[in-house]
Amino acid sequence: MSTFRPCIRPLVVTRGSDQLAVSTKFDDRGDMGVVRNYGAMLVEMCSSIPDGVVAFFTSYSYMENIISEWDGMGILRQLTKHKLVFIETKDVVETTLALDNYRRACDSGRGAVFLSVARGKVSEGINFDRHYGRAVIMFGVPFQYTLSHVLRARLEYLQTHYQIREQDFLNFDALRQASQCVGRVIRSKTDYGLMVLADSRYNRHDKRSKLPKWILQFLSDQYLNLSTDMALQHVRHFLRQMSQPIDQVALQSVLLTLEEVERMNPLNLGESETAGEGGAMITEATN
Repeated sequence: MSTFRPCIRPLVVTRGSDQLAVSTKFDDRGDMGVVRNYGAMLVEMCSSIPDGVVAFFTSYSYMENIISEWDGMGILRQLTKHKLVFIETKDVVETTLALDNYRRACDSGRGAVFLSVARGKVSEGINFDRHYGRAVIMFGVPFQYTLSHVLRARLEYLQTHYQIREQDFLNFDALRQASQCVGRVIRSKTDYGLMVLADSRYNRHDKRSKLPKWILQFLSDQYLNLSTDMALQHVRHFLRQMSQPIDQVALQSVLLTLEEVERMNPLNLGESETAGEGGAMITEATN
């Protein structure tokens, strides 16, 4: 997608305000310093970012554990001072109701934060365009559960028939899922949003290079290896930039004219016109 302004701001946050590295690696999941830093990061982001914020976690169990710890630390109480909090569950009806109320909170100007899970319903089928998603925060790298029998069979097949190494596939799959999550934030040329990748592993080239080009083109070195405080400075600067009026001349420069569309694909255009004429005839006959 071509844009007329830098409407995407990806940020790689590798440590909290206390300079402690943050990660959802197995060895770090029980570290209360990491849990506290993730919570403080979310509170600070929600205090600076208007409207809707979406946060993704690597699994339901990790999300439930960290929310429980945040509640004991008083972080959820701090969070509700800035935004209403909604949580995705495994129940489709409950999640749909939470999404409806999340949108109402954003529409009313109260603002909201939606806590959800990578590979869940929200990450794969719900868009958070415009004020419904001014920022997406990905807590951790969403690797698949490697003890799954289905995954083990797939990895063996890829290794046998395509010589794709296990770690290469797992890295590619995790980064594809992460980009799918943060990609919920922007859906048009006039939209804008922040993409926060909160894990020290995103700073490694072997991980970061597997992000799609449409994200990498905006991910310059100044947005890598950030602490929470440094990321907040970039957040505020980006939001000030996006608050400026849209340059209509620049916007038109990235939109295709009818003549350009015809030159690119005249055959399909002719088919669509024929279909449209047939549709008009059917409507008249029906009336």
